[in-house]
Amino acid sequence: MTETQSVTANRHTIDALAFRRALTTWGRKHFRSFPWRKTEDPYRILMADVMLHRTQARQVVPVYEQFIDRHPDANSLARVSDKQLHAELSSLGLRWRIDLIQMMATDVVDRFDGQVPQDRDDLLSLPGVSEYIASAVRCFAWNLPDPLIDTNTVRVVGRLFGLEIKDSSRRNRRFRELITALVDVKHPRDYNYALLDLAHLICHKRRAPECTRCPVQMHCVYGTERLQRRELSDGATGMES
Repeated sequence: MTETQSVTANRHTIDALAFRRALTTWGRKHFRSFPWRKTEDPYRILMADVMLHRTQARQVVPVYEQFIDRHPDANSLARVSDKQLHAELSSLGLRWRIDLIQMMATDVVDRFDGQVPQDRDDLLSLPGVSEYIASAVRCFAWNLPDPLIDTNTVRVVGRLFGLEIKDSSRRNRRFRELITALVDVKHPRDYNYALLDLAHLICHKRRAPECTRCPVQMHCVYGTERLQRRELSDGATGMES
């Protein structure tokens, strides 16, 4: 995968090299430490990403830690009964994924000798593994430059380029191409962790983004326009007073 030096959309061009450097530098200082981020074991990362689907990280941490202690690999997980697994994971909700986890473990044992595969198509062939989960496992376990495409990364990139963001945007080819083009191929693991942390800590969904604290604000159409509007508003208020 070739590193892109600049990325353009909606008549806005980003210096991709400067953007990646600013984001990863910030990311290393603001890294959110979770148990699954302290390992490069693809099985542990896979289990974490399945548990994190539509569930907050703080809810997953205690369940994940107990789960890994009891089932440290796919072989041990495949031997667990349905009843026991549901008892261990029921607090996370989404009961359907509990069955998928066991099916996934059985598949890894039967087809891949107990080792989570690195090949993307092999990963996607496992029950419950989505495009996002496959990319996350490949990136965080093997440091491969796979783009992470979900509502959070779409929100960040949409704001960067001043694009309209819809519920369907994560399936939009344009967003996929932009997210892919921005990936740091030299440090993909650091880059993708930083991108996720930026979405959580700065570029919020349910409340106003903290643009004044954003490490990539100078590259962002949304952030620049928002701060300009604030300056004009402050200036008008000052004149009136």
